[in-house]
Amino acid sequence: MLELIGYADKFSVAPGEAIEFKVSAFKGQRFRAEIVRLIHGDANPEGPGYKHAPVPSPIEGEYQGRNQPIRAGSFGVVPHHPAFAALESFTLMAMVWPTTPAKGRQAILALGDDLALAIGDKGGLVGQIGATTLESEAPLHERHWYLAALTFDATTGTATLIQRPLLAYPGGADAAMASASATRPDLAGADLLIAAEGSPRRSHLNGKIDSPRLLARALPPERLEALLVRPLPADLLPDLAFAFDFAQGTRTTRIHDTGPHKLEGQLEHLPARAMKGWCWSGEEMCWWRKPEHYGAIHFHADDLFDAGWATDFAFTVPDDLRSGVYAAHVWCGDAEDGTQEDLIPFFVRPKRGDRDRPKLAFLAPTAAYMAYANDQNHIKGDAAEMVIGRLVTYQPSDIFLYDHPELGLSLYDRHADGSGVCYSSRHRPILNMRPKYSSWLGATGSGLWQFNADLHITDWLESHMAVEFDVITDEDLHAEGLALLEPYDVVITGTHPEYHSTHMWDAMRAWIDRGGRLMYVAANGWYWRIAFHDELDGVIEVRRAEDGIRTWEADPGEYHHSFTGEYGGLWRRQGRPPQALLGIGFMAQGFDICSYYRRQPDSHDPRAAFVFEGVEDDIIGDFGLIGGGAAGLELDAIRHDLGTPPHTLVLASSEAHSDVIMLVNEEFGVVPPNLKGSEHPNVRADMTFFDTAAGGAVFATGSIAWCGSLSWNGYDNNVSRITGNVLRRFLDPTPFS
Repeated sequence: MLELIGYADKFSVAPGEAIEFKVSAFKGQRFRAEIVRLIHGDANPEGPGYKHAPVPSPIEGEYQGRNQPIRAGSFGVVPHHPAFAALESFTLMAMVWPTTPAKGRQAILALGDDLALAIGDKGGLVGQIGATTLESEAPLHERHWYLAALTFDATTGTATLIQRPLLAYPGGADAAMASASATRPDLAGADLLIAAEGSPRRSHLNGKIDSPRLLARALPPERLEALLVRPLPADLLPDLAFAFDFAQGTRTTRIHDTGPHKLEGQLEHLPARAMKGWCWSGEEMCWWRKPEHYGAIHFHADDLFDAGWATDFAFTVPDDLRSGVYAAHVWCGDAEDGTQEDLIPFFVRPKRGDRDRPKLAFLAPTAAYMAYANDQNHIKGDAAEMVIGRLVTYQPSDIFLYDHPELGLSLYDRHADGSGVCYSSRHRPILNMRPKYSSWLGATGSGLWQFNADLHITDWLESHMAVEFDVITDEDLHAEGLALLEPYDVVITGTHPEYHSTHMWDAMRAWIDRGGRLMYVAANGWYWRIAFHDELDGVIEVRRAEDGIRTWEADPGEYHHSFTGEYGGLWRRQGRPPQALLGIGFMAQGFDICSYYRRQPDSHDPRAAFVFEGVEDDIIGDFGLIGGGAAGLELDAIRHDLGTPPHTLVLASSEAHSDVIMLVNEEFGVVPPNLKGSEHPNVRADMTFFDTAAGGAVFATGSIAWCGSLSWNGYDNNVSRITGNVLRRFLDPTPFS
């Protein structure tokens, strides 16, 4: 069991700026802290091992720990309005689409402690007015729309609960109505809560809510649908307290009332917006073209945007601290299994406005780190073992995630109600983004994935090449675009830069076209289109539309990002396949063992002479810290019909992969009769090179495992030599012939 964990308020920080660290010590014990520069994160004894360098700083010392809980679950809150307290008779109503109606009590709408419309323990609607509770005996069906209403007639003292399905089926028995005597609720000072109730917030809803209404009149059941008419009937307007339209402000965290009081509410923990509403007909698949069909918000009891922890200490980056990968090291004991320490990573970028920079930048794929943050697929079923062909080995952090789902989910997980997770945030501890962490998904020997695998690159640059470099991040690139890249002649990617926004894609394209030289030592890059929020930092969105390797897929009609309105899914589906930018694109994946490359005829082309200087071997990378080879996990290859430049040289291609490695599904329409990776010619990684008219170039390796071979045999190997040859030549401003 982990004893303390933490997170920072940002990933990227510049000299002169402060970064805050938030720690939870679960037993309230004291802990110590220091800043370290991370050099090599892989603890595999066959490589250099874990390496860091202490950075003296004022934050060093001992701190009193505290247990800082996380309260997950999205909801909306609308501050009290005098119209609430003035209510005599009323109708409280909404359209609701429950996804876990049998889960227990789940709030739909609540005004203070005296008035609530909810799903009850029996799976049907419940209405509460003061001490009176009305309950439906008819359970709601999952993923069906219902009109849910609670009325109160002050003249008769009668409360009525109405549960009415949008679609009625023979023998469905999911409609209900109940009445009872009640007294007028006390709503003085009551806030309106949506999808939760009480303080602290509880009874979170799993499901969609559309068109919440409050009328200062008890409508008869046969007139309830009138509250859904656009525009509302004139005779109802004088009594309207609120009529929220969730289709307004979709790109924000605010909700808007179309009634006379123009109430404003705030959404917490990012429930999913741009969701199909009760009246969606399929005639329009884009929310901003027909917003009236997208008036629903999908709430989840396990949504999380910000853990909300208090800051324990802050570090102001000195002006002379060089750019690189760092961590706040916190610990409370000497346990060697890592349960009494945490290393909270962050990136020191170059000083803002300083253009006197090294000519090389490492682009940390922080969007991918967020996408995989706290991925729990491997601890929620047996699918992981089917994918990797062996038993999964859990680490303490994996077990901790299983016990603490409130730490939030990755973009590969499903919510508890089965819907896909489309938002991910870095404002929480990310336990699989740590040095020393060995992923369940990696291959035999050392299962490195994402952040820890990327430290192979920074270690190689620092320990072997002894070259000066900056570290920049995806968030920096999205925010600053081409201006961030312009000072650099060469950019080297992480091992798996899978997620890119439009701003990021455009910036990299423009930089290469202007003469930039890209070293893509990776695979499965520039694959999914994402969106960053306009107002909230550190959160991304993906809509897994139509195609691609994915653990869930968006529902039809919900393919457009709520943050930007852009069509989501694969960049390939946007007419921008990775081959058009990198020369190669995602072709196959498998997670058992890794293989090697064999040189191809193009490797003897004079244009590629610099790549193989001092390398006579025909076989490249039949060794490594990840799966025993340089070619594995995920593989990219050329496809000229998808944009591979015609003058691209294929320098080497991998071979002899196992049958666990298979084509990605966008590579076939009808399922081929034989998908064995060992026999399919397209299951391969291509190492490629091409230059550009402006003097730029792209070198690509097409394998996530490539960088795991850099440090093999004390960095004396053909993978390290080839990569070093390319880096030296790319840093040389001499034009390519």
